[in-house]
Amino acid sequence: MSRTLIVFAAVAFAVVGCTKPPASTSTQPAPARNPHDDHDDHAASAAHGGAMVEIGQDLYHAEAVFEADGTVHLYLLGKDAKQVIEIDAKAVEAFAKPDGGTSAFKFELAPAPQSGDAEGKTSRLVGKLPAEVNGKPVGVSIPNLRVGADRFRVGFHSPAAVAAHDVMPAKRTDTAAEKLFSTPGGLYTAADIRANGTKPPEEKYKGLKSKHDATAKSGDPICPISETLANPQFTWVVGGKTYEFCCVPCIEEFVSTAKEKPQGIKQPEEYRKK
Repeated sequence: MSRTLIVFAAVAFAVVGCTKPPASTSTQPAPARNPHDDHDDHAASAAHGGAMVEIGQDLYHAEAVFEADGTVHLYLLGKDAKQVIEIDAKAVEAFAKPDGGTSAFKFELAPAPQSGDAEGKTSRLVGKLPAEVNGKPVGVSIPNLRVGADRFRVGFHSPAAVAAHDVMPAKRTDTAAEKLFSTPGGLYTAADIRANGTKPPEEKYKGLKSKHDATAKSGDPICPISETLANPQFTWVVGGKTYEFCCVPCIEEFVSTAKEKPQGIKQPEEYRKK
């Protein structure tokens, strides 16, 4: 991909505009709404491979794109997501809060005009996630985004799967994989080994195509390792329970964790998109 770009499918959040009660000027991040609410139709319009963020209850949109180094691009669009809009070329204050964290870290989205933008205007904002959250799944909020005479509070999210796993777990050598799956330890028992059969996942699932789908909706089963949408074809029994994964390397990583750090393993039903 050009610029070694890693694109995060951003999840839309509720946004408050001036046609509703005035947006708060608090420096705390915006509250999240249920991901993927009615935005599948906009996703196809994402020109840069990101996904759409609603601004002002569908008055405007933005496309949020993240690079592997933590750079965030926000492309500003109209009600019709194919329309590019411009705002005053001024820096915007933003906050990044890691999933499960209690503190938000401030950073700046600076104007980065695109070709064709008018003098003093920009249709794109660019910033870098703070070092404290770079590489982690985060929610990003912009408390005060001005579009024309209106001010909006905007929020979007980087899926945990992509942020935490820009590179999926590396496949072990055949010898290491054979030892991993054929010997019990921790939560991984002899009964599990019998249930899974004599073939390691690499052989058992040979020919199946992995897909790291970051568009899981609330309640969907997710891979315990990548946190992308789980594939029911990639399963493995651990601790007498059947878990679903997205790919073979994630099965290897999970079994390794079950043997070495069993306290880090949850029940299968807990691996759901929140």
